[in-house]
Amino acid sequence: MRQDERDRLSWLVTMAALAVLLVAGVPARAWSPAVHEVVTSRAVDTLPKPLKQFYKAHRLEMPSLSPEGDEEQEGPPPEEGQERRFAADAFGPFPFADLPRSEAEVKARFPEQAGKVGRLPWLVQESYGRLVEAFKAKDKARILAESDTLAGFVADLNNPLALTENFDGQRTGQHGLWVRFSMKLPEAMGKRLELNPDAARYLDDPREYVFSVVNRTYVWVDNVLYAEDLARRGKAGYSEIYFEALRLRVEARVKERLSAGAEDVGSYWYTAWTAAGRPDLP
Repeated sequence: MRQDERDRLSWLVTMAALAVLLVAGVPARAWSPAVHEVVTSRAVDTLPKPLKQFYKAHRLEMPSLSPEGDEEQEGPPPEEGQERRFAADAFGPFPFADLPRSEAEVKARFPEQAGKVGRLPWLVQESYGRLVEAFKAKDKARILAESDTLAGFVADLNNPLALTENFDGQRTGQHGLWVRFSMKLPEAMGKRLELNPDAARYLDDPREYVFSVVNRTYVWVDNVLYAEDLARRGKAGYSEIYFEALRLRVEARVKERLSAGAEDVGSYWYTAWTAAGRPDLP
């Protein structure tokens, strides 16, 4: 096979993978299932003893950590698709001083953008509210299911590409970046994807905290785009050599963001439990 044919084949494979996500409503989850598993698992380790004991005892009952999780799930979760991101730069330049703080404000001030930018902050807030109610009810099944859902949303909030209109590199000639960075790169990292989150903490304002995460994550968008551009230079397609070059440039930042994500997940769980009155758990 000639070099130009190999390049075309590599491009077609990448486009095919992207098409799968488009059918489901790109972007779906902002990280691969393996990433969600490691973030959720490490989030348990951030918790204070009473809460940690509960989650450790029932961790395999959480969909992301259950051995049967992938088999039981048929099709993407209903929240996935375009909703599961938030194009913060659609509202103005970083650091987004004028960013709307509610979905109603988005619809009132930016009606043309309302249906295009995604709902990730509101998904986090809604899931957090449901988790508080589940803790109040001491409903083990609901607590575990909603904790898992919330963990997925919070992890997604720590992916820079989930927070920009240029999520797939379509505006910078980097088409297919969503799949390469968010899905394929974590696979290439394998066992190197080790996280080191700090201890969970109480969030004084969990609704507003969402937007501080948006800012501290978005600041890395340009770095990801530049690193990926460098990784592509001089290479034929997206081979193992490409992913190794990309890993060397972004691995430290990916680990930092996902470690922060695991800490954030634990903090949301801990805050929800506290807001519910710290009930004894089954």
